[in-house]
Amino acid sequence: MCMLNLLIVEAALETIPKSLWNHPAVKKHAAIKKKDPSEILLDRSYHHSAMLKLKNSIKRGRPDLIHFSLLEACSTPLYLSNLLKVYVHTINDMVIRIGEMVRLPKSYFRFEGLMEQLFKQGKIVSNNNILLEMRNMNFSELITQIKPSLIIGLSRIGEESTCQKVAKELSSRENSVVVVGGFPKGHFSKDISSHFDHLYSIHKLSLEAHTVIARIIYEYEKQIGISH
Repeated sequence: MCMLNLLIVEAALETIPKSLWNHPAVKKHAAIKKKDPSEILLDRSYHHSAMLKLKNSIKRGRPDLIHFSLLEACSTPLYLSNLLKVYVHTINDMVIRIGEMVRLPKSYFRFEGLMEQLFKQGKIVSNNNILLEMRNMNFSELITQIKPSLIIGLSRIGEESTCQKVAKELSSRENSVVVVGGFPKGHFSKDISSHFDHLYSIHKLSLEAHTVIARIIYEYEKQIGISH
């Protein structure tokens, strides 16, 4: 069967930048967590005032969006059938590869701790199996590694289409890639979108990443016959 690669890109997932370590909001949060600021995820819920002057701040500090998206993707029949590979490309050009049959924590606080551990150690291993692995890698390098036959990006500003049509096109190729933004606001950077074969919009409204992922994967499953 065809393999689908899901890339959640420019994801708002990172540890607190060094320039913010001494900000009062960051120091307060670090003290509560009893961790060094360098080991904590940047989170707008806690660090909004510190992020105001941060470059490209509207696309940063929302690790909860990535949590929702990964839970959605990794609980689908497609993923559980080993027909979906999932990658997270962060806004700072780190790439997280999700292993096979990984059960991510449903609790956000446990997910947060897991991601902080991943940023610190570079990988999460259980029973000699690599569950999560992080590498310093930009989007272009990731595409070179995957060697896809088709790359489709999904964005509100893309060409109007439907989930069914996009899924049909994706399933017509052996090793296709669907790209979803992992940020709360804004659009794909040119460094990302320049790699797309097509950029489609599946709804007139601006849908959140996890909703887009759920709809596309379901339609893809129907196309290849594993929806039941």
